[in-house]
Amino acid sequence: MEIQRADERFVTSEGWLESRHSFSFGPFYDPANVGFGFLVAHNDDVVAPGTGFDTHPHQDLEIVTWVLRGALAHRDSEGNSGVVHPGLVQRMSAGSGIRHSEWNDSAEPVHYVQMWVRPDQFDLTPSYDQSAVDLTTGELVPVVSGLPKHAAGAAIRLHQQSAGLSAARLAPTQSVVLPEAPHVHAFIADGSAHLEGVGHLGTADAARLTDSDGQRLTAGPTGAEVLVWEMY
Repeated sequence: MEIQRADERFVTSEGWLESRHSFSFGPFYDPANVGFGFLVAHNDDVVAPGTGFDTHPHQDLEIVTWVLRGALAHRDSEGNSGVVHPGLVQRMSAGSGIRHSEWNDSAEPVHYVQMWVRPDQFDLTPSYDQSAVDLTTGELVPVVSGLPKHAAGAAIRLHQQSAGLSAARLAPTQSVVLPEAPHVHAFIADGSAHLEGVGHLGTADAARLTDSDGQRLTAGPTGAEVLVWEMY
């Protein structure tokens, strides 16, 4: 197990943007921290109202966006557009090449987590999808996945058959069992939790588990929102 605390991340602070990077990103480079499993970026971003990222390119990446507060607008060179807010998940497959912009579409700061995964095929036709997600069950719900076991249940397909993202919104003291997988990345997007064998995890703390054997994660006194990648 490796625990990464919120204040241990690389930080980009631009006035309009506050971004915390779990892995090497942009000017921040650590050869020992360039990814985990198929996950190569995991950014916790807050963008001020009326601002955002101008049009820029991506290639051969699966880009997944999960909004915690506010609304994030998207437009790309394939003619796709959409607005993502809490309760929706977005996936953009950059494939052979795509250009897109993202900006705050609300009167408050938009807070979101954006995650980049390596696909299992290169030069795919670029594509975009977003879908509603129901987290009222108090269980881990597959939201974007290429795993065969999630073929019928995930909200959106991921072009990586060895990786999948699940999310859970837990009431105080409610718990879930993390997947048994070679690589598990558990991120406390909001609230706090207790991880079996580790102890307390606060907001924006992450656990990287290698050869996970299914540890129990229990929400703290205010509950928790959790994002969990399992990779094989």
